[in-house]
Amino acid sequence: MIPVWFTLLTLAVFFAMEGVAWWTHRYIMHGPLGWGWHRDHHEPHDKAFEVNDLYGVVGALVGTGLFVLAWLTGLWWVRAIALGVTLYGVIYAFVHDGLVHQRWPFHWMPKNGYARRLVQAHKLHHAVQTREGAVSFGFVFAPDPHRLSAILKARRAARAADLPAE
Repeated sequence: MIPVWFTLLTLAVFFAMEGVAWWTHRYIMHGPLGWGWHRDHHEPHDKAFEVNDLYGVVGALVGTGLFVLAWLTGLWWVRAIALGVTLYGVIYAFVHDGLVHQRWPFHWMPKNGYARRLVQAHKLHHAVQTREGAVSFGFVFAPDPHRLSAILKARRAARAADLPAE
């Protein structure tokens, strides 16, 4: 029976990680404390590595720490949590760094389907280069790009309306 629970818990943690990632991206990476590491990810550059990559290192340390804890305690459910966190990190690396930002040796840009939607949603997130006003903070599950575009357009119009007339 434990293999079924192990699999279910691993999958539950994997899917829950999108909420954790969304919250972390919205309130830490785009917050006053985390923007220092995340800023260069929103600025044009040709560097191979970004300060923002330190967030991936932190995530890997959390996953590794969970595996060590599972090994020390022998608790199957800690190992399932560690695996769910790690699987999310691997998918994130391929989707975000590989597909969206083309940081892998292979380059492929989807023409349609869900992969294209992921790319579009993340590109709309990067349409804002400041820590305020961005949309789409998830990494693996993408909202409708048309909706995100409408939100950005409305925010730009509201900002323009707040500017003093010259």
